[in-house]
Amino acid sequence: MVVKMQMGAPAPQTVSRFRSVSSQVIACMSQNLLLLDLGMAISFSTIALPDLLNAKEGLSLTENQASWFGSISYLTQPFGGIISGPIVDYFGRKKATFIVNVPHFVAWILMYYSWNLPMLFIANGLLGFGTGLMEAPINSYVGEITEPSIRGALCTVTQFCTAIGVMLMYLLGNVSYWRTAALICLIAPVVSMLFVLLIPETPVWLLYKGREKDALKSLCYLRGWTTPDNVREEFNELVVYTKNLQRCVICCQTDEDETKDCEHYKMNFIKRGLLKFKYVLLTKETLRPFTLVIMYFLFHTMSGLTPIRPNMVNVCGAFGMADDGKHIVLMIGIITFITSFLVIGLIKILGKRKLAISAMFGSALCCMALSIYAKNNLDPSVFSYDTSTFPTEVSYVPLVFFYGLTVFTGFGIPWVLLGEVFPFRSRAASQGIAAAGNYLITFVGSKTFINFETSIQLWGAFAIYAGFAYMGTIYLYFFLPETEGVTLQEIESYYSGKLRIFADDPIINLFKRKLKR
Repeated sequence: MVVKMQMGAPAPQTVSRFRSVSSQVIACMSQNLLLLDLGMAISFSTIALPDLLNAKEGLSLTENQASWFGSISYLTQPFGGIISGPIVDYFGRKKATFIVNVPHFVAWILMYYSWNLPMLFIANGLLGFGTGLMEAPINSYVGEITEPSIRGALCTVTQFCTAIGVMLMYLLGNVSYWRTAALICLIAPVVSMLFVLLIPETPVWLLYKGREKDALKSLCYLRGWTTPDNVREEFNELVVYTKNLQRCVICCQTDEDETKDCEHYKMNFIKRGLLKFKYVLLTKETLRPFTLVIMYFLFHTMSGLTPIRPNMVNVCGAFGMADDGKHIVLMIGIITFITSFLVIGLIKILGKRKLAISAMFGSALCCMALSIYAKNNLDPSVFSYDTSTFPTEVSYVPLVFFYGLTVFTGFGIPWVLLGEVFPFRSRAASQGIAAAGNYLITFVGSKTFINFETSIQLWGAFAIYAGFAYMGTIYLYFFLPETEGVTLQEIESYYSGKLRIFADDPIINLFKRKLKR
């Protein structure tokens, strides 16, 4: 259905830019609250471990149990991430946003009432499962409802809300007991579910389901609560785009003539599912951006700050940083909050490509500096899981490098890319699988930190993280495209032809010209 303009109709009144942007910001509020909850969930073990590690009364964790407690949520997150995509595709972006709040609602209650170690681990595992479940609804919804000119900023706002959640959790760790913090965290999923009642479904999903009138109504809401006349051009483009999506993907890939009686709709559903998997997920349009996102997640996660997050308070003490560990962690949360806010503007100024590469290189330098400091100043007996080995002399030097690492980690934008680089057909499923891959990487990184430190001490662990960051800088330089201000359809076209290298500066261009000769 293509809506045509009537001849002689009065010109539609233009909607102010403020009103248009405001409608999209409000529509993203439920997803932002999901990410607020996500930020609190991924940082909860940081505030709980200092009280639980070798506690003299109540629940108590040994060093090995603490290592598992700090990383188990990352192990369960992939299971939520894998089923996140199918839930979004079946129920729609809006309903899925409501559903994925339920696991965290239950998990925070279990965490508050946990009476033994199995219940404590189950609650933290459920937090991880719910976190994985959130990924596809968040990224699909925000990416599909926003205009290209503000999509990067609004995707970054979601990252900003995660930073707020992290900061709030670290603040709660300073002013309350971990059980009380868990109870307070219940507010986020409850309010998020209430906000879902106020937002529309995405126009693309509605058109894909054949609900043209609902899609037009949704687009009017998302472009400033305006009239259909003001969105006709964009709506017509979406109609053409989704008409292609509604074609049988198997027919499209096999160059067969498609009819309403397409034989692929009549075949065994298992065989048809396998063919759709092949022609949707195993295409270069999906696999190429998937590889980019997974590699970015790998280098971003293993560049220092994320693997040590569960035991961050004790790591600060092991380095002999000149402040109390809990105060430093709170400052980490504040810095993360500030950098997430700055990223919104930096993306508009620098673009995503320059920002991501610069942030990765900065992380490499900070990890290398911490490794050199630890090698030259810390006794080999220092072990972050044993407070009795911590140095008595303190210094501001490692604290400065640690704060620098926090800044550059905050400037990383892998989650922003996750919301925009995949084609519509595979978007939800790919986002869920990619998020699951990230959480698996995070689990491995968090769980192996104690092994690195035991084998090669703190200096060796941070030397490894510096190596990952340097490799990430090189990889992003060659394979990360600039997506700021680019439509989702144009981003899709990046991966439909020959494999591209996106490095574009005088040195690399000279090298390319020599290769062509």
